[in-house]
Amino acid sequence: MSVTDVTARIQQIQAQLALLNPAATTGTTATSGSDFAAALDATSTPTASGGTGSGDGQAVVEDAKKYLGLPYIWGGTDPTKGLDCSGLVQRVYKDLGYDLPRISADQARSGRPVASLADAQPGDILAWDNSSRNNGADHVAIYIGDGKMIEAARPGTNIRISDVYGSPIIRRILPDAGTAATAGTTGATGATASAGTVNGWNAITGTAFRTTAGATPYDGMFAAAAQKYGVPAALLSAVAKQESGYNPSAVSRAGAQGLMQLMPGTAKHLGVNPLDPAQAIDGAARMLRDLTHRFGSTELALAAYNAGPGAVLKYQGVPPYPETQRYVRNVMSLMKAAA
Repeated sequence: MSVTDVTARIQQIQAQLALLNPAATTGTTATSGSDFAAALDATSTPTASGGTGSGDGQAVVEDAKKYLGLPYIWGGTDPTKGLDCSGLVQRVYKDLGYDLPRISADQARSGRPVASLADAQPGDILAWDNSSRNNGADHVAIYIGDGKMIEAARPGTNIRISDVYGSPIIRRILPDAGTAATAGTTGATGATASAGTVNGWNAITGTAFRTTAGATPYDGMFAAAAQKYGVPAALLSAVAKQESGYNPSAVSRAGAQGLMQLMPGTAKHLGVNPLDPAQAIDGAARMLRDLTHRFGSTELALAAYNAGPGAVLKYQGVPPYPETQRYVRNVMSLMKAAA
């Protein structure tokens, strides 16, 4: 488990415990990594040749920009220290809820092929097989459009925007721009469905696993909790997606359990079984309701859920922790997509 993952889980535990005892949050602090690209948040994103790219593709590009300036570290997977090329690609897609393999060669076999750079869209993976010593691709980058890419190139450099060179292998993890797919359809042809927009994509099999409407077996539970506590059902669904990928049996390395990833102690105080989806959703809805009432906005409630109420009080807003900022941004994006 990386330092960032440990820090994020500690912060979430603090948030859950602090909600049960708000008086104890005064003075609570949290540790975060450095945001190496804060100054680049307003940078515009170029589009792919011949197309505008999908919204998901632009989200990949925007997330990748946040790592610009981070040093290349061979084998690096910790964004508070440094990343290598495949570590960067894996991290960016993980931020957005996609699971990719760790090494370049496997990433270059994920998703489905794109014929040429002229057909590429933002968010596509570019890969090169530069050495006969390795079996498969040994370098990967993220295409951002107009012949440009974001890459962690080599030791002694920082993550940067570069010109695409040579004839890279191109793989598409996301749905094709302008298309949608129903759960279970293969993505090789970019099939279009009659309703719904893909919110999740299995990068290994190239299949959609969720759509915005009627997409999960928990929609009725989200709706019931929303009516009971006045928390948007789309928010509860987005938190479940971000926390567990809708897996009611998920157990993290830190011990968080279930659909909403509640720690056993927190679940006990809330009086819920975290592995029972209905109870977990009920408990999380109560927490989010109380945090929203306390801080006055959904964004701050999510920040407190992730980093702890004390951190929100300390910074009088979303804390400047990259992990928390990504968490809030991702959940809000998922909620808006489901609206």
